[in-house]
Amino acid sequence: MYRGREGQWAFLLHRLSGLAILAYLLLHVFSIGSFIFGEEFYMVIHERYDLWPFRVGLIFVTAGVVYHAFNGLRIIIMDFTGFGVAYQRQMWYGVLLISVAAFAYAAWTLYPRIMGGY
Repeated sequence: MYRGREGQWAFLLHRLSGLAILAYLLLHVFSIGSFIFGEEFYMVIHERYDLWPFRVGLIFVTAGVVYHAFNGLRIIIMDFTGFGVAYQRQMWYGVLLISVAAFAYAAWTLYPRIMGGY
């Protein structure tokens, strides 16, 4: 039965971060590929990426990539070592801490751009 413990949250966040990374990758491929429709079309799209929702989204993409990468390493440690499962909860909290730190750093770095300055 679903109880919402750390392992289940780790699984859910891993799947969601993977889907978010996939969506970002598809958007990135589209934006780069839009150059075949002409430079004006390409520039219109890239001007939209300079709006604040995309800047805020970049912060979340950073946190998602960091979470997905470090949670993947946590999964590898659990699969290939004998002691990994015993410490999976502590490792997950470590992954969350690293992800929150990356989110905070990205937010702090991009805050001037979000507010309109460069």
